[in-house]
Amino acid sequence: MILRTILRTSVADQLRFRSLHTTGRVLAGGGSSGKPRISKPGGKDIVLIDAVRTPFLLSGTDYEKLMPHDVARFALTGLVEKTGIGKDQVDYIVMGTVIQEVKTSNIAREAALGAGFSDKTPANTVTMACISSNVAISTCVGLIASGTFDVCVAGGVEFMSDIPIRHSRKMRSLLLKANKAKTMGQRLGLLTKIRGDYFVPELPGIAEFSTGEIMGHSADRLAAAFEIGRQEQDEFAIRSHTNAQKASEKGLLKDVITVKVPGANGMVTKDNGIRVSNMEQMSKLKPAFIKPHGTITAANASFLTDGASACLITTEEKAKQMGWTPKAYLREFLYVSQDPKDELLLSPAYVTPKLLDRAGLTMNDIGVWEIHEAFAVSL
Repeated sequence: MILRTILRTSVADQLRFRSLHTTGRVLAGGGSSGKPRISKPGGKDIVLIDAVRTPFLLSGTDYEKLMPHDVARFALTGLVEKTGIGKDQVDYIVMGTVIQEVKTSNIAREAALGAGFSDKTPANTVTMACISSNVAISTCVGLIASGTFDVCVAGGVEFMSDIPIRHSRKMRSLLLKANKAKTMGQRLGLLTKIRGDYFVPELPGIAEFSTGEIMGHSADRLAAAFEIGRQEQDEFAIRSHTNAQKASEKGLLKDVITVKVPGANGMVTKDNGIRVSNMEQMSKLKPAFIKPHGTITAANASFLTDGASACLITTEEKAKQMGWTPKAYLREFLYVSQDPKDELLLSPAYVTPKLLDRAGLTMNDIGVWEIHEAFAVSL
C-alpha cells in the first residue's frame, strides 16, 4: 500500500507522503493565506522553498534500464535548476526508499555525487516502509531545528523496474562456503549437496513480515468491514484518474520536471499511468487479491511505479537572505503506528486528530487536504 498525505493551507502539490501500518503527517501553514501562522515560542520558522518530481512511470517502461540512484539524480538536478540554488549551498541531503538496490546501499549519496554535488556534502538514505520519504523530510526539519544545518534537501525514490531477487538461503549458504573452500575437492563436495529447491529464487517481500499478509488483502478486509462496495471504489478511481488527467492537460502539475533518459529518443514529460476509464470497462475486471469475492482490482488500486522527488527546506531567515520565497511553512509532524493486521490502512484516522490537537487546530481550519492512497477503498 502506498499512502501519501499532506495537510496544508496553501500549495497542495509539493510534498508526497507514504505510509504502511506506520504513518506520518506534516502540517504546513501557508505564508500568504492570511490565517494565523502556527509557531512554537522560541522555535525556528522552517520553510519549504520548492519541490520537484520526475514523471511517475509504470515500472518496465522508459526508466527500466536505469538504476534507482539515476532517477533520484534527475530529481536533484531538477530541483537545482528550478530553485537556482548553488550545489555548494546545500548542507545535507536525505532521501527515502523502500526497496534498496544492493549495489547502492546509500542511494542518497550516490544520487548526490551523480548530480554533481560536492563529495564534501554528506547524504544519507532512510527507510521506514512506504513512509520513507516522509522520514527524509522530518529528518531535515529536525536537523534544521537543532541548528545542525541551515539548508537541506529531502527526497525519495522508488524503482520497481529492477528489484533485488536473491538466491535461496540454501544456495546462499552453499556459495559462501564455496568461497571459503581451500581445495578443489572441497568445492566439488559442496556441489554434490545442491538440490533442485536451491534454485528457487527469493523475491522481495510484499507482505507484512509480522503478519504474512499483503496489503491488498488488508484493503479487501477493510472494504468488507466498512461495507464499501466495488461500485463506490470504481467510481472514486474514475474520479481520481479524471482529475489527474485534467490537471496534467491544464499544466497544473508544475512540480513535474522533464527527464532525458540516456540513450532514449525524446523526453519524458508526464506521468504515463493515468488511465481514464468508465464503469463498464472497470466492471469487467476480476478481483486482484481475494478471489472471487474481493472488491480490489487493478483499476481501483495503484500501479507499480518508478520515480523520484526532491524538495528544498531551510529556515525563514535563510530564505530571506537568499531571496527565496517559501511555498509553505512546516509546523508540525507526527508518526503513529498500530496493529499491522486489523488496522493496517487506518493510520490517517489515528494520526490526523492527534496532529491537529498538537497544533491547536480543528479540521475546519484546514483549507486543503491531500490524502494519497494505493487503494480507493482506503480513502
